[in-house]
Amino acid sequence: MKKLILLLPVVLLLITACNREELNYHNPDVKLFIKQLKAGTYKTEGPNGYVSVPDFEVAHIEELLKYADDMTIVSKFPAPPVSRYSLTDYTLGEGILWTVETIRLGRWASLGCKLVRREATSYDRIFFLNEEELTEVVQIYRNWWENYRKALELLEGGKLSF
Repeated sequence: MKKLILLLPVVLLLITACNREELNYHNPDVKLFIKQLKAGTYKTEGPNGYVSVPDFEVAHIEELLKYADDMTIVSKFPAPPVSRYSLTDYTLGEGILWTVETIRLGRWASLGCKLVRREATSYDRIFFLNEEELTEVVQIYRNWWENYRKALELLEGGKLSF
């Protein structure tokens, strides 16, 4: 009986360790990224040693945009290491749009992932977009992606050149 009692914590530890899904920074899985963000368990470090957004590429944009209208409030989002903003109380969709914009630009889109109105003079809460405005922005991004994807297909098919 004593052996069983001593063995039980070890078995539980092994089961827990085996169930932990780790996201590969250089070969990320969008679904796992979303799952971990929602659960508040995202901790993947980039090459600089900071928890950061995985190395997503243009090929990930379509799948990322599937989650752009998710208005789930997420506790944390991986910010650029130089950001002074605490990225809390944001929607998953905002973080996803920030990630897509970062891919598009090839650099951090901004130091925070909260979307603000065009006339914003600061990063104060009064300038943050509401849910209706966020939904409009999601549609703008989806339209952009559809046009961009079609242009890429034409370029790759040799039907368009510069």
